[in-house]
Amino acid sequence: MDGLAGEHAQAAAAAWLDELAHQRRASPLTLESYRHDLGALLGLAGAASLDTLKHHDIRRFVAQLHARGLSGRSLARVLSAWRGFFNWLAKHRGLAQNPCLAVRPPKTKKALPAVLSPDQANALLETEAGDLLELRDKAMFELCYSSGLRLAELASLDMGVAQDLAAGEVTVTGKRSKTRSVPVGAKAREALAAWLARRGEVAAADCPALFVSRNGSRLSMRMIQLRLGRWAKKAGLGAHVHPHMLRHSFASHVLQSSGDLRAVQEMLGHSSIGTTQVYTHLDFQHLAKVYDAAHPRARKK
Repeated sequence: MDGLAGEHAQAAAAAWLDELAHQRRASPLTLESYRHDLGALLGLAGAASLDTLKHHDIRRFVAQLHARGLSGRSLARVLSAWRGFFNWLAKHRGLAQNPCLAVRPPKTKKALPAVLSPDQANALLETEAGDLLELRDKAMFELCYSSGLRLAELASLDMGVAQDLAAGEVTVTGKRSKTRSVPVGAKAREALAAWLARRGEVAAADCPALFVSRNGSRLSMRMIQLRLGRWAKKAGLGAHVHPHMLRHSFASHVLQSSGDLRAVQEMLGHSSIGTTQVYTHLDFQHLAKVYDAAHPRARKK
């Protein structure tokens, strides 16, 4: 194999990214992320040829990136990109071994998701709608909190679900094209009925979206995020609120009330119960606060 340093290494990286783009149809976001990660690899390797790198070199590169502030999660993504690139080099450039195979990223303590308290959730959703677009916003946020929807699931809803919504249920397509049906609470049904009664005033005739913008087209995920931030400010919460926080709050509050982890897993659409178990830690935090406030030997003098 010819040496893989400098321009040769850059050409190999470009060829791998081109294959990902055209043969594997990787998304533009994935390609940009991999391009950045490969740039980091080539920068750390310097004048060294890629075919001379060993496990200890990759570990040293990971340590350097960690020292620059990259988290364990980010480093896992970087190593995944590097591993894929070296596998491609083995197949197309005769690389003898993949130096990333025995390297693991450092563990990073997993942060608990941010949630609203039940009082904050009520304050947010009890805010009155002042106009047609706020009527739409109220329906969106009530539904998101009521049913634990992801932002993409909320934005992709079409008018075909209207009948099911009125009956107290919504079916969505989540990650990996998995569908699930979740209940819709009474408050959300009321807000949705109010929005649907006036949706025709703004929606384009050929637009199938349940939630539309002022110009009649489907409301984008970015605009939903911005509108929720504005809604939270109007409610006086004094905190940054994003759509996934409503999903986290839904899960935490249902778990606090029911203690049924399996039901929460099913409603969230998690394939693994381990993913859902993070909310048990939030539930414990809630109980600990109640204990600290109520127990006579726990209260501070």
